[in-house]
Amino acid sequence: MPIVLVLLFVFLLLALWVVLLPLSLWQRYRYGRARRMARSWLLALNAWSLLVSVAIFTAISAFGLLWWPDSLTGAGLGLATGSLLGLLGVWLTRWEVAPQGVFYQPNAWLALLLVAIVAGRIVLGFVQMAQYWQSGGVPATHALLSGHGSLLAVAGLLLGYYLVYAWGVKWRVARLQRLRGHGMR
Repeated sequence: MPIVLVLLFVFLLLALWVVLLPLSLWQRYRYGRARRMARSWLLALNAWSLLVSVAIFTAISAFGLLWWPDSLTGAGLGLATGSLLGLLGVWLTRWEVAPQGVFYQPNAWLALLLVAIVAGRIVLGFVQMAQYWQSGGVPATHALLSGHGSLLAVAGLLLGYYLVYAWGVKWRVARLQRLRGHGMR
């Protein structure tokens, strides 16, 4: 009887995840394009935290070479692509200097692109799982995005984007606050 309850609980968690996944992606998009007030301490915390996260991610990707030969390549390509997108994101961000402080609003199209990449990788994972089951447990090696390298590439893309975007916003806000301070004197 306890095994049936555990299986039922796992099934309910999986069903809840499937139901809430589209909502969480929509919320991610809404937050990704929202107008925000720039708080220097929060921007610094975010930038430094992301730097630590990227260092840990790179170390784990290098450690993953023991099992997945393309792990570091996928992670590196993802980080590089994400960094370029981060630069584009800083460039496309709308900036507003108000009496209350500096506000910024990320580009809605880039936020949508990042959410679509995550959603696409989730869908690809389900497709790969279905192919794996249909092939009798033999992993597909023909697909471009098969394997763990593509998972690390998507993770690297997101980390690279947010790292460069966080440092770019931090730099731009500091510059705008300096200009705002000179203009008020």
